[in-house]
Amino acid sequence: MDSKKKFPVLTACRLALRPLVRLLLRSGVTWREFEEVAKTAYVEVATDEFGVRGRPTNISRVAILTGINRRDVRKHRALAESDTPPAPRAMNAAQRVLSGWFQDAEFVGPDGSPRDIPVEGAGASFVELWRRYGGDIPMRALLKELHAAESVSEGSDGTLKVLSCTYIPPQADPAKTLRAGSVMEDLGRTVVYDLLAPPGSPLRFERRAENDAVDPRHLNEFRKYLDEQGMKLLENIDAWLTEHQVDPGKESPRAPIRLGVGVYHIQDDKERGNGP
Repeated sequence: MDSKKKFPVLTACRLALRPLVRLLLRSGVTWREFEEVAKTAYVEVATDEFGVRGRPTNISRVAILTGINRRDVRKHRALAESDTPPAPRAMNAAQRVLSGWFQDAEFVGPDGSPRDIPVEGAGASFVELWRRYGGDIPMRALLKELHAAESVSEGSDGTLKVLSCTYIPPQADPAKTLRAGSVMEDLGRTVVYDLLAPPGSPLRFERRAENDAVDPRHLNEFRKYLDEQGMKLLENIDAWLTEHQVDPGKESPRAPIRLGVGVYHIQDDKERGNGP
C-alpha cells in the first residue's frame, strides 16, 4: 500500500488509540511495554486471519506481513497462546445469568419482575440458573463475581435478589479493564468489517446520534435520558436474542454465533484536561 493510501488508515489508527493511550498512561504503562503488546497483536491477527484456505499463517508469511523477524514471531505467538485471560468468559457468563434471571419465565414473577431465589434447591434456584446460562464457569465463582459487582444481594434467609440486569465489574477490579478491552474490540471489529466489506455486501449496524453544541447544563439530564432509553432498547434486544438462542437440549445444524449490539455515551469536552 503506497503512502497516500496508508495516511488515512494511520490517522484513523492514531485517533482510535488516543483513549487507549490515556488508559495506558494513567496505568503507568510505557511506550516500550505497549510496543511488545502491539507486536503480539500483529502476530496474533496475521496468524489467525491471513492463512491460506483457513489454515494458520506460517511463520515466514507472518514475518513478511508484519515486518517482525521470525524469532520474534515465534516468541509473540507463544505469548498470544499463553497469555489469553479467562476473565472475558466469566464476564459473558455473568451477563448471560443476569439476562436469564430477567427473561426466563421460570425466574420471573407474575408481574414480570425477576423473582428472589434460593442459592440451591429444586425449581427456580441460582444453581438452576447457572446450569442453564453459566457455561463452564464454576457456580460459586460466578456468584462471587455477581456479589462483587453488586448485581445481586443475599437476604438474611439466604435468598438472592437480583439488583441489576447488567454486569459491570467494580471500578478497581481488573476485570473491568478487561471488559473495556472487549468493548473496544467489538466496536473495532464492526467498524473495520464495514470498511473492508466488498461493495454490495450487507454492512453491520453502526450509527451515532451526536451534536457538538449542547449546553453542558443538560449533561445530567442526558445521562438520565440515555440510561432509561438505552436500557429499554437493550432489554428489548436481549429478549429477542434469548428467544432465538440455540436450545441447549437440541442439536443445531450450524454452530451458534455470538450476536448483539452495544450502546455507548459520547462526550467530548472542549477544554483539554477535562477527560478522565
